[in-house]
Amino acid sequence: MIDLREINFLRANLKEINLERANLEKIDLTRVNLRETNLEGADLDWAILAGANLVGTKLEKANLKGANLQGANLFMANLRGANLQGANLEGSDFEGVDLKGTDLKGANLEGARNLSFDQLSRVKTLYDTKLDKELLISLKEKYPALFEVP
Repeated sequence: MIDLREINFLRANLKEINLERANLEKIDLTRVNLRETNLEGADLDWAILAGANLVGTKLEKANLKGANLQGANLFMANLRGANLQGANLEGSDFEGVDLKGTDLKGANLEGARNLSFDQLSRVKTLYDTKLDKELLISLKEKYPALFEVP
């Protein structure tokens, strides 16, 4: 695993970079361009990705526990099987995002844009997740098991 925690990424352009399994724990990637970057299996535990450009980024099985992704552009990103426990995804754009098997326990998805019922029906858990009222009610009615203690 590549350890990149000591690097200053201020205004960095990491477009199309391969950071598979990189250690980016607690790193500040605010407004960094990560478009189409491979972050598969990367450790982004408690990382700051607020407003980051994550268009088409591969985050499959990435650890984003407690990460701040507020307002991030996740258009067409692959978050399949990712750990987003306690992550702040408020106001992020989820258009075309693959969330199959994603752990959203305790995550904040309030005000998320382009987040669909279908996307959320495929996640691992929504236990203690903050969602907009419409989605919350619909999902609890059709998929109550998603809200049970994992």
